[in-house]
Amino acid sequence: MKLCRPVSSLGWCLALMLCICSIAGCVTEAPGFSNSQYEPGQVLIMGHVVTVLTGERARKFEPAVRDIELLAQPAGRRYRVSIDGDTQRFAIFLPPGRYELTRVKIHEGPFLSIAQVSSSFSVQAGPPVFVGTWRFGLDSPRYGRRVAVSIVSDEEARQKAEKEIQETHPDRGGAPPVTVIPEPAEMEARLYEVAPYPRISRYFRRHYW
Repeated sequence: MKLCRPVSSLGWCLALMLCICSIAGCVTEAPGFSNSQYEPGQVLIMGHVVTVLTGERARKFEPAVRDIELLAQPAGRRYRVSIDGDTQRFAIFLPPGRYELTRVKIHEGPFLSIAQVSSSFSVQAGPPVFVGTWRFGLDSPRYGRRVAVSIVSDEEARQKAEKEIQETHPDRGGAPPVTVIPEPAEMEARLYEVAPYPRISRYFRRHYW
């Protein structure tokens, strides 16, 4: 009689990687502010992303959000928003509807981590929408690492985004943006490091934290 073996941590990592790979092809890159391929009727959505390390530094690399994913409800269509920075503003075009922030990818040099989160907001047809400043605070690299997400209404960031629209694309400015803060505005999630790293030096695979 065979006994079922408990799934090892390596097995969970492989399962997570397979799950990520399986849904990667279903994610659409959200058209950016400088992209002219957006569709009529779509709404300009703007936000500000800040990434900080809240604990002691164990690596020489600064953490930065690589991209975030939004899920359109109830259609189930996923949109990827590229960030690639520790302090970056983003501006994308999306159809009116309800969206959920579901996933965030954070890199530190060659290291990549992923967290599953859940915060929703609605987009109405009409003027641009400012979704606030999204702050991602990371623990020091360790087992059970977590990320704390805080979304705040940042008037200074909103004004900078509005000014950028008026200066670079005055034809798309129109009415001033309205502020819509996703709910819940605060949450924590487990941060899972994606490994192995197939195209980097073996030095970085040792995980000496």
